[in-house]
Amino acid sequence: MVDIQQIKQRFGIIGNSPLLNREIEKTILIAPTDLTVLIIGESGVGKEVFPQIIHQNSSRKHGSYIAVNCGAIPEGTIDSELFGHEKGSFTGALAERKGYFEVADKGTIFLDEVGELPMATQARLLRVLEYGEFIKVGSSKVQKTNVRIVAATNVDLLKAIRNGKFREDLYYRLNTVPVNVPPLRDRKEDIILLFRKFASDFAEKYRMPPIQLTEDAKLVLAKYRWPGNIRELKNITERMSIIEQEREISADVLRTYLVNPELDHLPALMNADFDRQTFNNEREILYKILFDMRKDINDLKKLAPELSKLNSQVQQVQTDLTHPVYQHPVNQDISKQIIVDEPVQYADEYTEEDVKEPGQDVFSTATMSLNEVEKEMIRKALERNKGKRRNAALDLKISERTLYRKIKEYELE
Repeated sequence: MVDIQQIKQRFGIIGNSPLLNREIEKTILIAPTDLTVLIIGESGVGKEVFPQIIHQNSSRKHGSYIAVNCGAIPEGTIDSELFGHEKGSFTGALAERKGYFEVADKGTIFLDEVGELPMATQARLLRVLEYGEFIKVGSSKVQKTNVRIVAATNVDLLKAIRNGKFREDLYYRLNTVPVNVPPLRDRKEDIILLFRKFASDFAEKYRMPPIQLTEDAKLVLAKYRWPGNIRELKNITERMSIIEQEREISADVLRTYLVNPELDHLPALMNADFDRQTFNNEREILYKILFDMRKDINDLKKLAPELSKLNSQVQQVQTDLTHPVYQHPVNQDISKQIIVDEPVQYADEYTEEDVKEPGQDVFSTATMSLNEVEKEMIRKALERNKGKRRNAALDLKISERTLYRKIKEYELE
């Protein structure tokens, strides 16, 4: 009989969910074998503890255990990291290097985020699984290795296969025995237990009383869907432990730490055959966008008085621009109109070049739009500076980059 509670205590697993217990029991049963295991679960569910259970309960427990995050290693160096390289095999290869499969011989390798492996590396990994052999980068010598592989992923590998991003033959070799780690929202009975454990740990770490939840807050905690799973719960508990002065957390306070808890009902609106993993990833993005939008709206509300004041100033500028047409002193008998660059500048300050021909009414009989005013000011600044954009920009008190953009926008090339 498998002693699940003993395993939980040894590896620090909190929870009594039947779904979780079933996967732990399966893990213990397959640990003594040499079967390849694929651990499937969303980000933040705690997949990394299951390879340790497998290794420590196998005949390889006295050998090496190496955990590799495949998504954190650049594509150009992943082959060297896993299989090693010969001296001079590429720029920077100053000496021979052993890869993880050579170092972990007779032990266990945990390949986390295996779905991120490049296709070429997937082919090399398949050879290790099928024949127990590999070739170092820059070498032609085949080397043997006796390594048990445990892989994990938070992406839908079947979808990746359809999209040509993962090898189908490698998938079936890795997926000899699947372990499906349940998301936190499917372990509602464990959420409060995990919260209490994290609250106690942070209270000890920061030397302060542990935070507690009101009954209403417990309901909010259990109802929330936890897109970031256990990792998100731990982070929120730590933030509240540090920030909140009151040690009893109400439902209203808790909601301020959750990402849009009002959207908890959203998955119920989806079809049953909806790609759940894809939706989880897109939902996290949606939550972030909505959270940022809510923040922007609050910022705009704070700026409303300033925006109203600015609008009044714009209206005043437009009113000033409709000042009665000035007469040029050298042509008092002809109704020649001029462009008014500045409201306080009078007609006698302009030269003959500034005088428009009869019939050219810049403002017509209506107010001139701000875009038209801006365009005319830029045109005149360029004329005054004989087309030198740097000097025109200094004249207008704007950057050259802005001036170039406006010239293109108003077709003043």
